[in-house]
Amino acid sequence: MLNNYDNAFYERRRLLIESLRRRGNLSEEVLDAMLKLPREKFLDSSFHFRAYEDTALPIDANQTISQPYTVAYMTTLLDVKKGGKVLEIGTGSGYQACILALLGAKVYTIERIPELVEKARKVFKEFGLKINTRVGDGTIGWSEFAPYQGIIVTAAAPDVPDSLMEQLALGGRLVVPVGTKSYQSMYLIERKSEKDYNKSSTDSFKFVPLIGKEGWKTG
Repeated sequence: MLNNYDNAFYERRRLLIESLRRRGNLSEEVLDAMLKLPREKFLDSSFHFRAYEDTALPIDANQTISQPYTVAYMTTLLDVKKGGKVLEIGTGSGYQACILALLGAKVYTIERIPELVEKARKVFKEFGLKINTRVGDGTIGWSEFAPYQGIIVTAAAPDVPDSLMEQLALGGRLVVPVGTKSYQSMYLIERKSEKDYNKSSTDSFKFVPLIGKEGWKTG
């Protein structure tokens, strides 16, 4: 369980969260969840000493675990409600899914790379977190459990996938980086009615490509 991980890394984690808090635009609830979660557990042991740098780091299959600020920023935009259903596109290491679960969301997460899903499931079980996982094409969503109060995409899309917009609940929020493979803007889409959406874009980020039917065809 999470309470067993207040170890030698805790002070580094606390200092990272304090540095994020000083930026002033992040949810306290999100930062509190990040303070509880040992980021080193999502990394290969050779990167444990870098777990609390505010930077993206490599994981298996040529993917990355996102920069802590990016995780905090996107999750703040998502405005997670306790008990709400949230769909994550791109499980990766599983870190973002755990943050969503700690915020009280019912989490559904999709990843196209089986080895990443297998590792993430082990971490979820170790932490005692109930997170629904699936191997598949995240660009077309997970219609079986739609609609979702929140959808978060942790890879760069060339455009906002139509399938994800359709699976968003009324009043729900979709957060997705959109742009080229080398540069993206963060989009926030809010569903106002069956056919009406508010779209806004914010800061620039850099993510690995979103591969799939409604994403990039190759990496």
